[in-house]
Amino acid sequence: MSPSMGKRTSKRAPADWEARLEGVAAAFDRGAHQEALAGADALLAEDDSLAEALHWRAAALTELGRLDEALETYSRAVKVAPDDLELLLSATECLVGRVGDDREAVEDGLALCARGRKLAQRAGDVELLFEFLLWEGIGLNQVGECARALTSLEAALGHVPRSVEARLERAIALFELCRFGEAEAALEELLGDAPDEPWAHHYLGLLAERRGDGKAALGHFTRARALAPEEFPPPVELGEEAFDKAVEDAVKALPGHVKEYLDNVTLAVEEIPKDEDLMGESPPLSPCILGVFRGTPVGERHSILGTFDPYPASIVLYQKNLERFAKTREELIEQIGITVMHEVGHLMGLDEEDLWQRGLD
Repeated sequence: MSPSMGKRTSKRAPADWEARLEGVAAAFDRGAHQEALAGADALLAEDDSLAEALHWRAAALTELGRLDEALETYSRAVKVAPDDLELLLSATECLVGRVGDDREAVEDGLALCARGRKLAQRAGDVELLFEFLLWEGIGLNQVGECARALTSLEAALGHVPRSVEARLERAIALFELCRFGEAEAALEELLGDAPDEPWAHHYLGLLAERRGDGKAALGHFTRARALAPEEFPPPVELGEEAFDKAVEDAVKALPGHVKEYLDNVTLAVEEIPKDEDLMGESPPLSPCILGVFRGTPVGERHSILGTFDPYPASIVLYQKNLERFAKTREELIEQIGITVMHEVGHLMGLDEEDLWQRGLD
């Protein structure tokens, strides 16, 4: 979101700051982001607490792909103007939308979003309230809090019922919560209004795949790829023998003391997760999980009469999900190794937070 022209000044603000900010805005709007950055920096050299200049600087850095600098600038700007709704929304968009693969960034964005949502509600600004609710739903979906995401997105749709973005994100939350029939109905309705929405086709492909309709799945996947080839490259397919070899190599690469725990653990490969694997947890597991550990972790196991463990352990990797996750053969093989280590971590009693902190999420 572009910064708004407010009226906040400080004692050091240049006399012509409004005119110069208008020049920065004009440069940004015509796509001259380097020029906008230079203009914002020139203003900040004279007054480093000018919130609008900080906002434009962060926005320009974001468009230039200099995200670390953008986030640092947004942090400075929010300290100067903590109640600026436009600024809070821009910072949220950067943290959740641009740096969305970084869990810490998303959580920081959600914190800003919660503040912005409350301020917008207090101000009676329905348009910005909708935006904060939408981004809250997107961010919560990204960190796996899909039930909470659904609440935020349905509140957003209460303000803008036909929003394609909010309806899509709501359908994704339903899919992630394994409410497959509702997700499919929502996606089909969405395509009626936005037939060229690639993510809707992608998720309908996943749903068709789950019910065993390969022809429909292929049609939706092909359509999604045609509409957004960068988002949906062809999956890297190793083939059964090569995939099994990659799994074997991943196990061999485990530390010796870890491999000892695998002696009585079955390691298997399946195409996609079964409903019972997903819905055996509360909340359910994501249909896009890359692997799963079944059984009782080491240290929690108990035996009957000291001789028999009624909870045999197994690790399952999901080949199609892994192949869709990776963009290259090398990335796929690396991710197989990470997934094996992730599930072995569950075997050893680590939870998702522990694994995330170790970079194994």
